[in-house]
Amino acid sequence: MHDGQHDEAQYGPLSGFTVGVTAARRAEELGTLLRRRGAAVVHAPALRIVPLADDGELLAATEELIADAPDVVVATTAIGFRGWIEAADGWGIGDRLLETLRGVELLARGPKVKGAVRAAGLTETWSPASESMAEVLERLLAQGVDGRRVALQLHGEPLPGFVESLREAGGEVVGVPVYRWMPPEDIAPLDRLLDLTVARALDAVTFTSAPAAASLLRRAEERGLLAEAVTALRGDVVPACVGPVTAVPLQARGIDTVQPERFRLGPLVQLICRELPARARTLPVAGHRVEIRGHAVLVDEELRAVPPAGMALLHTLARRPGWVVSRSDLLRALPGSGTDEHAVETAMARLRTALGVPRLIQTVVKRGYRLALDPAADAKYAGS
Repeated sequence: MHDGQHDEAQYGPLSGFTVGVTAARRAEELGTLLRRRGAAVVHAPALRIVPLADDGELLAATEELIADAPDVVVATTAIGFRGWIEAADGWGIGDRLLETLRGVELLARGPKVKGAVRAAGLTETWSPASESMAEVLERLLAQGVDGRRVALQLHGEPLPGFVESLREAGGEVVGVPVYRWMPPEDIAPLDRLLDLTVARALDAVTFTSAPAAASLLRRAEERGLLAEAVTALRGDVVPACVGPVTAVPLQARGIDTVQPERFRLGPLVQLICRELPARARTLPVAGHRVEIRGHAVLVDEELRAVPPAGMALLHTLARRPGWVVSRSDLLRALPGSGTDEHAVETAMARLRTALGVPRLIQTVVKRGYRLALDPAADAKYAGS
């Protein structure tokens, strides 16, 4: 077993990286998956999901469907479908709802929803193997919806084009709103996540729903930070989305996202495990292999935690490896920098201690500091 594999087992592919999690639901599960691979996790729910058991809107929609059964019911999410059945039970109309659903064409979007449908004692008419609403739409349009009523169990997710396409084809669409997205009760964690994004103190931010992505951008706009947040997400901070629907609000702002091929939390984490190490800067310095990660450095496969001020200096030195960077330029790079260049010396001393190999960074008298790049590499970077 070579050292790299040993290191991976010891530290994990995300050691030294910080990942933001905006999910309200399943945030703990996602956080655990990321931490297990070494990441530091900052959790800030971008919204909360409010069940509508006490909501007149859902009750009215349910009573209307029982009184006048639709031709087709589309169940879009397992949690939403279960929530709907539970709410109806609470109002004492659960049996009548199940009876109505037994008599209609019931489409379940994907295996999880199918499980929820069967747990309620029902059998779906059809379900796509994928979790694709596009496949559900294709089937409905192929069958023809002219003059038919289609009830759609909504879950707060935007379904671009779905409702419009059915209506254009002559169908009547009835929405069944099971959940409502609301801003988080405590906005402070989201504000902190935004501040960290703008400061490039996060390496990636994960999004598992379109409303969460929209909510983060809306909050940035309210705080006058939208342009800065968008710039950070277009460059230094990787926006990782669970799937294409989730990415829509970000793409509308010209932010390119990364997405796994399978729209699940596991593949999302695997994708981040590939993306972040690939973006880390690896340099041959003073006979050592130095990989610069978000808040830590691998020196010859040994992970060394570095304080934020030290990381700021290191990132600045690594921008032009081997070149001398002046104290004034380094001072500007320090978080909350003042005007005293002595702060650079203090941060530099701490950085050298943290790295464990002080000679990685050379002091150039009266000029500043440079990364002590190996001579062969020095020639390579001299022209860059």
